[in-house]
Amino acid sequence: MFEKLKELNKLREMQNAIQQQKAEAVVDGTHVVINGAFEVLEISLNPELSKEAQEKALKNCFAQAHKNIQSLIAKNFAGSLF
Repeated sequence: MFEKLKELNKLREMQNAIQQQKAEAVVDGTHVVINGAFEVLEISLNPELSKEAQEKALKNCFAQAHKNIQSLIAKNFAGSLF
């Protein structure tokens, strides 16, 4: 029973550590930062871009930041298993 509680505690610690991770992406001067819970922490737009270009850059930033945080989570998770 205590082993299960230890495992649960370890999983909670891992979850907290993952949520503290941050990933960012910059595309055409547009900047996005998200955390391990996939919450948006920061957005900076490039005012020199047209509306359409900003939308495209923002979409690409989110996609890249999402990919970056998934990679960080995978590395952390893999490191804790082995």
